[in-house]
Amino acid sequence: MEININLRDAVVARVKGKSEEELHEVIKESIGGDDMALPGLGVLFENIWNNSESTLQDTMVKNLEKSLD
Repeated sequence: MEININLRDAVVARVKGKSEEELHEVIKESIGGDDMALPGLGVLFENIWNNSESTLQDTMVKNLEKSLD
């Protein structure tokens, strides 16, 4: 029997139902940690991006640009 695990679904299932404080901790623990956490952060960022208005997306892009200097 083959098990097909969708990364996006697995990441969302891991954080679904967590409080803001718990989500904050998940993010803090993932940043700067093991590279295995990077795809999960990407999924979380994708959800944030897709649920943000264009003005907030512009702010995120500006923050990213500043952080790369």
